[in-house]
Amino acid sequence: MRSTISRSDKLVNILALAVIIIINSCDYAIHQMSEIVVDKMAGMNGSFEFTKSGLPVNWLLYTPKTVPTGDFEIIVDSIEFKEGKQSLKFIVRECSSAGGWYSPGFCNEFPAKPDESYKISFWVKNNGSGFHVRIGGVGYSTGQYETIVKSDETIDNWQLYEYKYEIPEKMNAIRFELNILKPGIFWIDDLRIDQVL
Repeated sequence: MRSTISRSDKLVNILALAVIIIINSCDYAIHQMSEIVVDKMAGMNGSFEFTKSGLPVNWLLYTPKTVPTGDFEIIVDSIEFKEGKQSLKFIVRECSSAGGWYSPGFCNEFPAKPDESYKISFWVKNNGSGFHVRIGGVGYSTGQYETIVKSDETIDNWQLYEYKYEIPEKMNAIRFELNILKPGIFWIDDLRIDQVL
């Protein structure tokens, strides 16, 4: 006996398949990669003094809501700080070592011009975690990044990191990104990105 599939059954099957593909695509497309609260009056907010809803403003943060895996907290710490009245603290119990939006951390981009040089500086403390910091030039459709710090060293007292970076040709912004790659407790404060004149 030969089985026949009607034209309407074929159409239903094709539509069902299309709906499944669209739903899966939308789920991937709407995954939120970071959280940000913007306050233009706060400027860069490299000392993390300005906060809203428990997060420092003007930074793209990879938070427990946006990181696919991991167990961690992001805290604005008013007990341990280097400058101002607070620092940014990560308490990480579990995380991916992949970096980017797969790991706890934060980033942002700031306008820049090709061949301009910038001094990047920040203070950290570290208890058991592994972290890396990347700097890059960003263009309209491309980016070029360097890892300037990668460490899992214990740092009991605030330690200063400084780095000079020149914006590559055809780039119009500088990007700073920090990720926690291994469980522990990490603090950062007084992050500055200053043009070298």
